Amino acid sequence: MTVESYLAGRWQAGSGEGRPMFDAVTGEEVDRLSTDGLDLAGAAAYARSTGGPALRDLSFHQRASLLKALAGHLRKHREELYALSARTGATLGDSKFDVDGGIGVLQAYASKGKRELPAGSVLVEGDVEPLSKDGSFLAQHVLSPLHGVAVQVNAYNFPCWGPLEKLAPAFLAGVPSIIKPATPTAFLTAGLVRLIVDSGLLPDGAVQFVAGSVGDLFDHLTEQDLVSFTGSASTARQLRTHPNLAARAVRFTAEADSLNCSILGPDATPGTPEFDLYVRQLVTEMTVKAGQKCTAIRRAFVPAEHLDAVGEAVAEKLRRVVVGNPSNPDVRMGALAGLEQREEVRRSLKALLDGSRVLFGSPDTVDVTDADAERGAFLSPVLLAADPDSAAVHEVEAFGPVSSLVPYTSTAQVIELAARGQGSLAGSVVTGDADFAREVVLGVAPWHGRLLVLDQTDARSSTGHGSPMPQLVHGGPGRAGGGEEMGGIRGVAHHMQRTAIQGSPEMLTAITGRWVPGTERRVTDVHPFRKHLEELRLGDTVVGGPRRVTLEDVEHFAEFTGDTFYAHMDADAAAQNPFFGERVAHGYLVVSFAAGLFVDPAPGPVLANFGIDALRFLTPVKFDDELTITLTAKQITPRDTAAYGEVRWDADVTNQHGDSVARYDVLTLVAKQS
Repeated sequence: MTVESYLAGRWQAGSGEGRPMFDAVTGEEVDRLSTDGLDLAGAAAYARSTGGPALRDLSFHQRASLLKALAGHLRKHREELYALSARTGATLGDSKFDVDGGIGVLQAYASKGKRELPAGSVLVEGDVEPLSKDGSFLAQHVLSPLHGVAVQVNAYNFPCWGPLEKLAPAFLAGVPSIIKPATPTAFLTAGLVRLIVDSGLLPDGAVQFVAGSVGDLFDHLTEQDLVSFTGSASTARQLRTHPNLAARAVRFTAEADSLNCSILGPDATPGTPEFDLYVRQLVTEMTVKAGQKCTAIRRAFVPAEHLDAVGEAVAEKLRRVVVGNPSNPDVRMGALAGLEQREEVRRSLKALLDGSRVLFGSPDTVDVTDADAERGAFLSPVLLAADPDSAAVHEVEAFGPVSSLVPYTSTAQVIELAARGQGSLAGSVVTGDADFAREVVLGVAPWHGRLLVLDQTDARSSTGHGSPMPQLVHGGPGRAGGGEEMGGIRGVAHHMQRTAIQGSPEMLTAITGRWVPGTERRVTDVHPFRKHLEELRLGDTVVGGPRRVTLEDVEHFAEFTGDTFYAHMDADAAAQNPFFGERVAHGYLVVSFAAGLFVDPAPGPVLANFGIDALRFLTPVKFDDELTITLTAKQITPRDTAAYGEVRWDADVTNQHGDSVARYDVLTLVAKQS
């Protein structure tokens, strides 16, 4: 039987015998896969011609709603995925880490899309840049989706989380995906994609699936396409230098090898909470997914005087780890993804032993529960003690349940040792000493994509050293590939083109869907607060005032609020202030007066004021100054699933001379007419 690819809207099998996939526990053949004879160039073209336009016809919020619905659909079918996952050697806990983690990424991006992205399809970045003195010529950076396809080449260790964490930001950006999993566990990814397709939730062409090699796919990519790769550094180098990718400047991001480190602080002596946290974390990172995590701890740096204590504590916990068939409830660690992977780990271990000694475990023998130790890809957890000057410990990654304790004698030395890894995805510092944490974090940050500082305060809620989070960047410099994935909306922006738009205020307003200062304001007969969301237009304006600010106003506000800061109440002290030179009004009194000038008090479509953004006080307000507020509808954001939307208003408070005394955005919830 051959696992089918899903291309151009239909499931289809490649020709020939194909490559086999094996059950990691029993060694039995599961399925075969092949892309021979399949039209991969046509798949890329189909993504561009069908998937891309369909996605771009949707708003950010509509795409976010589809991601949420897809997450809900997959959640209902988790048990099916868990059953397939067990054949990859994963325990139920490992399977949940993979499956539920991937679904969680979809949920996170659905939420972020609704909360942080506009209702339309243009993403405005940063503030307007003035290019002329009179304000008639401005610039604005905007992001728009690439008119291509995101080709996602995934590793074998996370057959569900890997494709979903790449799919979510691409889909939210409006870019279709072609998912290409690694062979050993592709049968699980195939099951995932079949659930996605059968849901009927996503537009045609939004997701395709390649079961087998990439074939000639890279030959047909264009400057509008992207490649996201997870795997070995050597494969990343080969793909990065593919002639067509180089010639057409195809965007390429890689997550590759990573000799991640965890550093135990000198303060974390045996018996302290941080010492125990360090030991538990190291054992977890060695055994979850049988150590097959790109973020797992490979180098465990410990103060030289505590090396033996850490080694004994970790070994004691590893002795209680039951290795074997994941279907057995007593088993805590399953198999590696396949026999080839086990042999690769053994070769790496052999290299590491040049400069290390074994503290626990064996590369060659392991006690296995409910399985055949040779037919299944089982390996004992192996803990090493390494010479810090050994080249191998800083160069060789054994991608399995293997970690090396490395002693250090000073903060400067451990920073230097961490850097020898030449770039890592993740690191951690376990300490209760804030000064040590600061020095180490700032010292090793240039070589890391993510750093966890773990102590007894955050331990209860910490997601752990090895858990990438959709809100945070996943990637690292140098050896780790030099790429970034996820990182919240940063991951969405990776699939978009940043363009600087220059023009008049009116043109920028029309293009971006956000009112730009200098664009015409419309003061209508109907107060904007009397308009429902559908009736509001960008530029709708209310002007209120003038309102004179008196000495009595300031003193009453000070007494009423308790804000008796000297600049408002003490004439002699205020005279010495280089910014004021005399008593001035409270800034928040100015904002309060402004609200009184623009608010329509009767019940109406405006449901609530839920915030103020970017408040700046620009010119001091003196006694007897007269204030005028100009409030303009700046951005209108409907909510697809709510009876209201959000309106952002530009607020400009000026004095009798026309000088701005305060600028800010007012955020309101406004009811829909329907």
